[in-house]
Amino acid sequence: MPLRSRLTLPLARLRRGIRASEFALIALAVVIGASAGLGTVILGALARTLQHWMFALPTGQRLSATDSLSWAQLAMLPVGGAVLSIFSWGVRSKRRRMVDAVEANALHGGRMAVPDSLVVAGQTVISNGFGASVGLEAAYAQIGSVVASVAGAALQLRRSDLRNLVGAGAGASIAAAFGAPLAGAFYAFEIVIGAYTPSAIAPIAAAAISAVFVSQLFGAQPYVIDTVALFPSESHHYLLFAGLGGLCAILGIGLMRLVAIVEQGSRAMPLPDWMRPILGGALLMPIAFWSPQVLSSGHGALHMDIAVGASLGFVALVFLAKASASVVSLGFGFRGGLFFASLFLGTLIGHLFAGVLALIAGYQVVEPHDAAMVGMAALAVAVVGGPMTMAMLVLEATQDFALTGAVLAAALVSSTIVRETFGYSFSTWRLHLRGETIKSARDIGWIRALTVGKMMRRETRATDCEISIREFRQRFPLGAASRVVLINATQHYAGIVQTPVAYADGLDPDAGVGTIAINAEAALSVDMDIVTVMKRFDASGADELAVLDSDRHVVGILSESYVRRRYAEELEKAQNDLFGER
Repeated sequence: MPLRSRLTLPLARLRRGIRASEFALIALAVVIGASAGLGTVILGALARTLQHWMFALPTGQRLSATDSLSWAQLAMLPVGGAVLSIFSWGVRSKRRRMVDAVEANALHGGRMAVPDSLVVAGQTVISNGFGASVGLEAAYAQIGSVVASVAGAALQLRRSDLRNLVGAGAGASIAAAFGAPLAGAFYAFEIVIGAYTPSAIAPIAAAAISAVFVSQLFGAQPYVIDTVALFPSESHHYLLFAGLGGLCAILGIGLMRLVAIVEQGSRAMPLPDWMRPILGGALLMPIAFWSPQVLSSGHGALHMDIAVGASLGFVALVFLAKASASVVSLGFGFRGGLFFASLFLGTLIGHLFAGVLALIAGYQVVEPHDAAMVGMAALAVAVVGGPMTMAMLVLEATQDFALTGAVLAAALVSSTIVRETFGYSFSTWRLHLRGETIKSARDIGWIRALTVGKMMRRETRATDCEISIREFRQRFPLGAASRVVLINATQHYAGIVQTPVAYADGLDPDAGVGTIAINAEAALSVDMDIVTVMKRFDASGADELAVLDSDRHVVGILSESYVRRRYAEELEKAQNDLFGER
């Protein structure tokens, strides 16, 4: 037996086993979670090693927890921009449009490319390792999700199973990074899959737990917040923290829009693209010279600012500096995420909120550490999404159920305001700026795949619009055809004639049949998706529309009844996948 056949046979058996057994799918998720946890450990170690080399940090020292840095050390920021440009130039031949887990699940059924994901991970590690104010979460989630995507594609799993595995891989990476399996599991549901799917609960939970186990086995230090609430939240605190959630929503929207504005401005500058990260690194130098807390993810600074009290003025300045550094880093081409930056910024907002309330009331209305935790989650929800993700993160960090309830209230307020007034998370906002219409990771790929070209009936019999109504009646007796597509002398589409209309009383038999044609301007193109088609039918009021190519030549025809039937069938299929019918 040939070697390929010997390899294909066990793979086919494994595929059938996973498709038929939920236990087998869970076992696969455990392996994916362990791989994601290992990938998180490796990427984190690479970034920290770079930071220690580039900035000559003492062993165990976090870059953002450093008291001060010299100008010579800070020169590593533009150097990092140059290294990033060289790396991006070196891989440019392999680069297509980078697809992250959210876009993959929304549009491509969970399919991702390994080379693209390695490029994203490499760019993120370089950016973070050289001190840019970006998080590693993008690299973590990219590696975890691409492992799942490759494994699922190799086993030819169902589209729904593949999407769930991609969510499991991304969630496992986040779980490993934060040492928080519940937060990682909800990250998979809320951010990557876009829905709570019963069929995915066990695989995602198994992946998150195995990822945390592997990361701890290798001695990784998770990004947990080692703090507890000093007194239980009272009922009126929920209203105050809901107000803090609303404030965080406004600031989160402003932060995301500001990143887009700076990015558009930097691209409009008369500079080549490779110069943008170098200039961005130079702009970061004076900000970091004032306070190194703005550099990297900000994990060390977060612990330092929570543990040590500071004046409101200093906290406000650190907030502005960190926000500016993040905006400059992302706007000038460094690669990374806003997840951890939003956590850090949220704690500062919480401190400011508690301090301002104390100044107004004359006494401490809410405990600053409580407010810091609530602000951390609320701003992260505004930027990243996922209220339950952030609530579980706080719960696993503090073990305080009363505080978690307040966090959830603020997170829901923040999420609702952002959804209603803005409609995007940071990842989907950047996709929107690129021309996509993705609002979440919900699977809309089947909508785009169901195009006019796949649904239409080919039209081979088009009629000259210049013939008379009398001749039309001779060619098309009643009952011979329900409608006839017309073309003009240049073979271009000229409308549709409903055959019974040509037999109506009062018509001039010698008039051209084109005079009774309808929908001459309303037509479809081959690449339109089904939602666009239904909108076109609603706007035109037509029962059938012609399908035209780019030169307005008739290639087919499509009826509204068939389109709506196909949409209902595909929607039912998608809902069955959502609720786990195997």
